[in-house]
Amino acid sequence: MISRNWRGVARAEKADAYIQHLQNDTFPKLSLIPGFLSASILRRPATEGVEFLIITTWRSMDAIRQFAGENAETAVVPSEVQAMMLEYDLRVVHYEIVQVYQ
Repeated sequence: MISRNWRGVARAEKADAYIQHLQNDTFPKLSLIPGFLSASILRRPATEGVEFLIITTWRSMDAIRQFAGENAETAVVPSEVQAMMLEYDLRVVHYEIVQVYQ
């Protein structure tokens, strides 16, 4: 399994709208991709807004490429999300999940 991690800082007044975008647009689209397993939204206050860490879990890099394209490290940030952000990662970080404890 692969963890895909992306970070951005939203304008404080747009933080809730960003969460709604993920819940109503991004995550439903991801759920249609074979190999997508889960997604998490992590947030914390930041000096200039609200920082988010979005973690998605996938079966393989091939599954991720179905979402992100051939260059899987390139962040997928739609224009409506870009408008909500003060800053965001242009590249994502992938980690192999060695083990999950529950």
